[in-house]
Amino acid sequence: MKRTASAFWLNSPGAGEIREVTLPAPSEGEVLVRALYSGVSRGTETLVFRGGVPESQHAAMRAPFQEGDFPAPVKYGYLSVGEVEEGPADLVGRTVFCLYPHQTRYVVPVTAVTLVPENVPAERAILAGTVETAVNAAWDAAPLVGDRIAVVGGGMIGCSVAALLARFPGVRIQLVDADPARASVAKALGVDFALPRDALGECDLVVHASATEQGLARSLELLTPEGTVLELSWYGDRKVSLPLGEAFHSRRLVIRSSQVGTVSPARRSSRTYADRLALALELLADPALDALITGESAFEELPQVMPRLTSGEIPVLCHRVRYGKSA
Repeated sequence: MKRTASAFWLNSPGAGEIREVTLPAPSEGEVLVRALYSGVSRGTETLVFRGGVPESQHAAMRAPFQEGDFPAPVKYGYLSVGEVEEGPADLVGRTVFCLYPHQTRYVVPVTAVTLVPENVPAERAILAGTVETAVNAAWDAAPLVGDRIAVVGGGMIGCSVAALLARFPGVRIQLVDADPARASVAKALGVDFALPRDALGECDLVVHASATEQGLARSLELLTPEGTVLELSWYGDRKVSLPLGEAFHSRRLVIRSSQVGTVSPARRSSRTYADRLALALELLADPALDALITGESAFEELPQVMPRLTSGEIPVLCHRVRYGKSA
């Protein structure tokens, strides 16, 4: 019997469509997953949608189950939650997270799925990839008890990092963003909020996630002498200028990158990606993180929704894609 599914493809920069795809029968060691929800990682996926992935980064930016090549045609995405329909008996009927593009059903190795804890709703589990990135950033940041911290940039990643760092004992933490609407998200996460001009200075650590020159410059201004900016922003094909004159050297400031996919061996050499993802899913038991999901649409609407997400017409953090029961 021929098995088919529907998948969202980027045909050319700025234009997507739903395509029918043929599925293989799952072999031993594989599972067939029916998608329940997927998430649009607005920063990365809109960069892909507009064709902004630099040629030098085509290999580094490939998603685990991507088909096609940048700039297009390409099937891209990595925040999928579904129910196992076929596979090992202990997985059938279980809810799992997978780094798979937007598709109604898919077949992947068992090792590619992670069980979603029973106390984490499937609707929230789409944030697993984002919170995993935030876990990685927290490990790279290595905050100390009592640190004064700012997170500049209130997108998905910035908000997730702020929510995690706020759990450290005795820290002073602010989420800093130019959009005053982010104040309500910060409040839901239990984090103080400030506009850039009002942000508290003398920070030991600033995590920058705004992907703007202005945000990075403001991050440097907020540091105490010998403080560190941890740079999480992905700029794609854009050039970025830095104010490295004036007091940058005399204040002995530090700018350090954080790699999304890997952890420095000197920091967490024994922790695998699977470890980080499992931890992220455990952290998603906190209902406050629902504040990061600010929009939702049906899978069939993606060709119309993605251009609006890319242009900013739909201002969201994480956009949730809903799949029908017969998907």
